[in-house]
Amino acid sequence: MSVVSSAAQGMGPKPYGESTGEVCVALEFEKPIADLEAKIAELEGFATKSGVDLSDELSVLRERLAQLKNDTFENLTRWERVQLARAPGRPTSLDVIGGITTGFVELSGDRAYSDDAAVVGGLAYLEGEPIVIVGHQKGRDTKENIYRNFGMPHPEGYRKAMRMMDLADRFGRPFVALIDTPGAYPGISAEERGQAWVIAQSIQRMARLRVPAVAIVLGEGGSGGALAIGVGNRILILENAWYSVISPESCAAILWRDAKEAAKAAEALKLSAFDLLELGVVDRIIPEPGGGAHRDPKATFVHIKQALLETLAELKPLPPEALFEDRYRRFRGLGRFQE
Repeated sequence: MSVVSSAAQGMGPKPYGESTGEVCVALEFEKPIADLEAKIAELEGFATKSGVDLSDELSVLRERLAQLKNDTFENLTRWERVQLARAPGRPTSLDVIGGITTGFVELSGDRAYSDDAAVVGGLAYLEGEPIVIVGHQKGRDTKENIYRNFGMPHPEGYRKAMRMMDLADRFGRPFVALIDTPGAYPGISAEERGQAWVIAQSIQRMARLRVPAVAIVLGEGGSGGALAIGVGNRILILENAWYSVISPESCAAILWRDAKEAAKAAEALKLSAFDLLELGVVDRIIPEPGGGAHRDPKATFVHIKQALLETLAELKPLPPEALFEDRYRRFRGLGRFQE
């Protein structure tokens, strides 16, 4: 069994915190908030240096800032949530694994072709209980994104995931999948190695798991690339994540012949967490801190861990046959509607 840590390869996850000097970049719809925060910081600096009492003015501005944040994040459009799902600094699978588990041992390779850095996984402990955990992995910067192929797996990535599913069944460990991909890699090299066939195999293998299976959509959940490790007994989703058969840009390019119509496509696709919960595609929404998961990753980890523990506690009493039947009925029930 090959064990290779991503840190040993020099491409591991970078820790969050002030010591990293990492700055969250304001998205387009966040610019009024960023401008007001800058104005407050400027006034605070001036008051400190000059000794002038600006407490009343600052109090008014802080109240205005709180109201602006509330108005902005309570009324996000679907397209704005897509932007938050892609925000720089949003926690990746390795960040989440490090934040909610202990003793993680990463396993590499598919035993057929190579190791795909766009999929990570291995063995870990969740509150002392052994689990198998797998996820799509994006990079933090251009260099790492190229190494991780922007979180778009090749066939060997899904074969690696299936190896983990086999381990979960063999040792009776719950299987946890972290979804965060714009889609499986669509290049010629992936197609030559049977991308579509391997995705179908992965869906089939996960559907047949005899242990509790939970999938969590962390950011982007694009098409079959996400569904390949998304056949869980329960599907959880972060508040600002999205999950859809196609990305808004690709949908817009097909329907309106213009990718710039992505905002219109996002509305039509109903891909937000709240849409998906209403449609029964997901079972639970995991709340994010104000401004998105990238603003406070540690708080996000607490919410994810709590939701995962509660979901596993619900599933653990079920025997293998009941888990299999539960998963089958869940997915067979999707798509029903009343006229």
